[in-house]
Amino acid sequence: MDIFEGLSERQREAVETIDDDLEIIACAGAGKTGVVTRRIVNILKLNPGVLPENIVAFTFTKKAAEELKGRINAYGKSVLGHTKGFAHMYVGTIHGFCIRMLQDYIPEFQKFTVLDEIQTKLFVERYYEECGMQDLELKKYVETSLFISVMSVLNENWFEQDKWDEKTRIAFEKYRNKMYEEKKFDYSLILREMINQLETNCEFAEAIKNKVKYLTVDEYQDTNPIQEKLIEILKGFGANICVVGDDDQSIYKFRGANITNILNFENTFEGTKVIKLEQNYRSTQTILNAANAVIQNNVGRKSKSLWTENGEGEKVN
Repeated sequence: MDIFEGLSERQREAVETIDDDLEIIACAGAGKTGVVTRRIVNILKLNPGVLPENIVAFTFTKKAAEELKGRINAYGKSVLGHTKGFAHMYVGTIHGFCIRMLQDYIPEFQKFTVLDEIQTKLFVERYYEECGMQDLELKKYVETSLFISVMSVLNENWFEQDKWDEKTRIAFEKYRNKMYEEKKFDYSLILREMINQLETNCEFAEAIKNKVKYLTVDEYQDTNPIQEKLIEILKGFGANICVVGDDDQSIYKFRGANITNILNFENTFEGTKVIKLEQNYRSTQTILNAANAVIQNNVGRKSKSLWTENGEGEKVN
C-alpha cells in the first residue's frame, strides 16, 4: 500500500515531515487522525533504528487512543508488512503514560493505585481533617468537589507555590502527604510526581530520554501548564515533537487548559514547521461558511479558513 494514497498536498507534507518538530493545525473533519497515523508509520518505515517503543502518542481520551491504535496497526501491516513491536508503542492519555513510567522504573510506586473522581471524593471525606480540607475551612460533603478542584489546580501549578499564602501551602502539603501515606494518586499528582522524578532522579530521566524519540500530542489546545512542562522536558531530552490541534476548538479552559500553548508553540520550540489542514471532508461549504463567520470573532486565534469540495455553496473568505 502507498502510504500517501488519497492524501491532499498539505496532508502529504505533514506525513513527510518527520525530522522537524511539527505543529498541525487541523479543523474538524480534516482527516487529522489519518495524517497522524501515516506519519507514525512513515517514521518507522524511514528510520530502521527507531523502534515502536520509541514512539509515544498522547490522546485526550481512551476512546481516541483505541481508534489511533487500530489505525496504526492496520497501516503498519499494509505499509510495513508487519506490526512487530507495535504492542510496545504507547498510545494513550498523558496520565496513563506517566503512571506506567513511574511504576515500570521506580519500585516504590508499584503499589500505588490511581483514584478516579468519585474515589478521590470519598478519600477526602474520609480523611477530612488529615488531608487539608479543614485547614481551608471548607465544609465536608458540601464543598468536597471544590476542595478537590483547588488541589488539582495547585498540583498543576505547584511551580508557582511561592505565590501561595501559608494556609494554602499547608493544606496542599497535607493533601499530598496523606495521599502518599495511603499509596494513592489522583490524576494531577501523577503528573506532578512525573515532573519531580524527571527533574531529580537522573537514572529515571535517562531511561525516559532513551525511550521517547518521537512524541505526538493530540488536542494540544486543551493541554494545561503541567502537561506543557512535561512536553518541554521531553523535547529537552531530544525527542521530536508533533502537536495536533485547533485553537478554535478549545473546550477545557475551565480545567486549566491554556490556549497559549498552541498559539505560541512555534515560538516556544524554534524551528517548528506549521501545517494547516483547512480542508473539511465532512461538511458542505454552506455549513463551513457559517462556521468561518463565527470563529473569525475568536480573539488571539491562528488565521485559517475552512473549506471543502463537497459542494452546496461557494467559499466565502
